[in-house]
Amino acid sequence: MRARTLERWAPVITAAALLLLWQAVCVLFSIPDFVFPTPLNILQALAEFASPIGEAAWKTFWVTMIGFAIAIVVGVLLGFLVGSSRLAYAAVYPLLIGFNAVPKAAIVPILIVWFGIGVGPGVLTAFLISFFPITVNIATGLATLEPELEDVLRVLGAKRWDVLIKVGLPRSMPYFYGSLKIAITLAFVGTVLAEMTAGDSGIGYLMQSAGSQQRMPLAFAGLVVIGVMAMAMYELFSLIEKRTTGWAHRGTQGD
Repeated sequence: MRARTLERWAPVITAAALLLLWQAVCVLFSIPDFVFPTPLNILQALAEFASPIGEAAWKTFWVTMIGFAIAIVVGVLLGFLVGSSRLAYAAVYPLLIGFNAVPKAAIVPILIVWFGIGVGPGVLTAFLISFFPITVNIATGLATLEPELEDVLRVLGAKRWDVLIKVGLPRSMPYFYGSLKIAITLAFVGTVLAEMTAGDSGIGYLMQSAGSQQRMPLAFAGLVVIGVMAMAMYELFSLIEKRTTGWAHRGTQGD
């Protein structure tokens, strides 16, 4: 019981220790807040600009969710295609690797030309940067189905489609949730990147404006908000994962 309690409080204790160290270093070395603000400066900025930060955060959140939702649909369908066929795996997977290696920051200017300034580049950047982990994990879950299990099911009369739908997809669920937890953090990165380059609102735009005016506490406040939103979505998917795929995780049945 004590070990479990310590485990639950460990992130809070670690974060508090890091914040205290951060505050102490800034005060000890008299670092000006326009260079590196203290946690107290950032907290003050969060309180002072709560309304504009809240509006910007909401804009970034729903833009990210739209791009992320598209990434889930495309990622699952493409992952199912790649993972269910050796030919598709051999033909498509190398192309996916090559596309994922392209820096998404280099794509944003192209999206600006195609879709202009605004929501479009943010949604598409969030999608482009987050669909790859979903595709790869779904494909991996299907492609690594044990041959012996598939042979037994075939002997029992199951067709290839039955094996994929009734065994392959359920088996891929832990991979799927793992990819969601990675992809949602990447989606926020993509949205903020697009907002800093091609946005007219949102947290990325707010941070860009604050940075150009040397208002570092406000810029760091934007970083904090992005981190909190990403962590909240990560924990949400972790909770859903534990509730739906507890069978795949040792020691979760008793939680």
